[in-house]
Amino acid sequence: MTARLIAVEGVDGSGKGTQSRLLVDALIAAGRSASLLSFPRYSETFFGARIGDFLNGRFGSLEAVDPFLASLLFAGDRLESLPVLAAALAEHEFVVLDRYVASNVAHQGAKREGAERTELIRRIEHVEFALNALPRPDATVWLDLPVPLATQLIAAKARRDYTDKAADLQEADSAYLSRVAAVYAELATGDGWVRVPCSAAGAVRPMAAIAADVLSAATGECGFPDRG
Repeated sequence: MTARLIAVEGVDGSGKGTQSRLLVDALIAAGRSASLLSFPRYSETFFGARIGDFLNGRFGSLEAVDPFLASLLFAGDRLESLPVLAAALAEHEFVVLDRYVASNVAHQGAKREGAERTELIRRIEHVEFALNALPRPDATVWLDLPVPLATQLIAAKARRDYTDKAADLQEADSAYLSRVAAVYAELATGDGWVRVPCSAAGAVRPMAAIAADVLSAATGECGFPDRG
């Protein structure tokens, strides 16, 4: 069995974790076999714990850490997790990823412009897909939420296990998140991406409405597979 690999992406606060769980629940309710894997895996991998250090500012400010070096932390977390991902792909029809390689590209790419950004993205994708041999997603769902609304949702987040702060290094910088959103908008013009708008009339859309669009995006290219 070869699973359909679905990556759910978006800026911090856009609801990736919630929508990823709802997607898996919807697939299972429809009789499909589905699994969820969330990145970074802060408490499960060595590199995941180091990402927690990075996001807590223990290596310096966002500007102080070279973006390519920062990207290796996130790539290392996924490399450590590759056996878990491979097992999920072998056992299920759908594997849903709450953040994947595109998160690394968007967050690190946001720290560079023009040709420097293009080269940085090329290096990150080379490490993740070529050197580390990660599978490419069959579809990437972009939760498009304006940063001002995302920052409101960040403020309402429950305490996370990797930080005791209300917002980590990335979440606390709205200008940085705006640059990340701009990179996502560029990436979303590529093949396999589906944009799901998460706001309307200046407010966050209902969670259930977003979830319905995410389910359609995740199964749309192949249709909802017929078990018969």
